Amino acid sequence: MTVDRRSQIAELMQQRGAVRVSELAQRFGVSQVTIRNDFVQLERDGHLIRERGGALPPAESSSMISSLLEFKARTQLRVEEKARIGMAAAKMVSAGDSLLLDAGTTVVEMVRHLSGISPLTIVTNALNVAYHIGTTTDAKLFVLGGKFERDAASMLGPLAEQSLSDLRVSKLFLGAQAFDLEYGLTDTTLEIMGIKRAMIRSAHQVILMADSSKFEASGFIRVAPFSSIHTLITDTGLSEEVRAELERSGVEVVIV
Repeated sequence: MTVDRRSQIAELMQQRGAVRVSELAQRFGVSQVTIRNDFVQLERDGHLIRERGGALPPAESSSMISSLLEFKARTQLRVEEKARIGMAAAKMVSAGDSLLLDAGTTVVEMVRHLSGISPLTIVTNALNVAYHIGTTTDAKLFVLGGKFERDAASMLGPLAEQSLSDLRVSKLFLGAQAFDLEYGLTDTTLEIMGIKRAMIRSAHQVILMADSSKFEASGFIRVAPFSSIHTLITDTGLSEEVRAELERSGVEVVIV
């Protein structure tokens, strides 16, 4: 039974790109301690990498991304690229704009450069983003309600989506877990998909901020096609082939 369960966990890892301790314990009718012990053995066998609350696939065998990475961990990834992208995004903001800001570490970098722009009206679903806006700018700030999702560091769910249905902003600055030419923006959960789609519907102009590593990953839930995006701000790691294809699709590509 133990061997069979571990085999099924390894298969789920390949299918889903990430698994959670709590979900697996419920699925197999065992304790969370048992699942963690399974993870230890599966990690030794090279089938997964343990993370807080769950596990991720080994980097060499899968490029599927997961929302299991905590916000603190994400702040330590590709720091210089995110700083440049955030600065470039802030330069696209003008006094009088109404902004919708997605969750994400790159969005936080953008907010650092908004203090000199006024007046602004800003809506966000991310508590960390709201904190930086409230402490570094004099913008009129609205924070969406909903269920707080720790992995995404933001408010998600029907309440947040319904709030967005009544709003219309001039510019959306959107983050991304992954994107590719075939499927567009992809992510890891239905709740994240729902809030991002609602954000896109609420914005006149959609600006995607994503470092080039996001083209090396994929999520298993499609969020939106590239036809929904007006501008992509990314770094010099984006290949010329991909850039040309995006521009042919009508996306303005800004390299920083």
